[in-house]
Amino acid sequence: MEKIIKNAPIADLKSAMDQLCQRYQTEAALDADPISIPCKYPDAIDKELASWVAAHLAYGRVAPMLRAVRRVLEALRESPAKWVRGSDETAIRGSMHNSLEGWVWRFHTLEDMIEWIIAWKRLDASTGNKGLEPLLLPAGGLSAEQRLSGLINHLRQSLPSTIGLRFNLPDPLRGAAAKRWRMFLRWMARKGWPDFGVWENYPAEALVIPLDTHVHRISLMLGLCARRAQDLRAALEITNSLKQLDPRDPLRYDFAIAHVGILNDCTRNKAGSCGDCCLGPFCKGRAE
Repeated sequence: MEKIIKNAPIADLKSAMDQLCQRYQTEAALDADPISIPCKYPDAIDKELASWVAAHLAYGRVAPMLRAVRRVLEALRESPAKWVRGSDETAIRGSMHNSLEGWVWRFHTLEDMIEWIIAWKRLDASTGNKGLEPLLLPAGGLSAEQRLSGLINHLRQSLPSTIGLRFNLPDPLRGAAAKRWRMFLRWMARKGWPDFGVWENYPAEALVIPLDTHVHRISLMLGLCARRAQDLRAALEITNSLKQLDPRDPLRYDFAIAHVGILNDCTRNKAGSCGDCCLGPFCKGRAE
């Protein structure tokens, strides 16, 4: 990595990245992120179901996306997991049709969200109401990545083949970055702000950065990756680069990198020239 960041010492880049993390460890940044919605639930299993919804709707413009997520979760009552577990599928469908008439978020229709929530109910029941973690742990000689692919392909076979649901189910073993799944896994398994860390056994070393346009662009400018395609190989390249900065918790930098883009805080984007930026000495896109 050192060669593609202008031969800057790793310690110097780490110091700058740590500053970036501190800058975005704020309530204002959190409010602009979909993780802010599951945050409000005190119970771990409610956080999981809320994250199942929020992470997989996390695309497009932030403000309307957050409104769409909140509306879905409001329909699931004060304790979403308790209500979903205690209601049969017919009751869930009827209640959601009544309370969410007209709901849509870009590729996703109301029918898609009903199927998605019922899918969580069935998966949760298959683990004896232990949530989804047991389905994603390395087991039977399969890695966490293989278990993730297996679950995604199970859902591809069991759910309707709509545009919205297919959008939720990219296969990492076919090269997909699977950004929204990576986000869900980060929220559930990583222990440290802003994540929940409610899954006790999922291996931290299996986490891969959720790769979206913002993370990819900033990572290219910092030399964290050289790959232009926004795919799994690029996500792994960035994750491995970040492991040189923090081997135990490389994804601690994800939130800050993403929010440089989400909040349009790159001064070059705004003015065509760079201002005072802690990442300036390492940025290939820096304009004087």
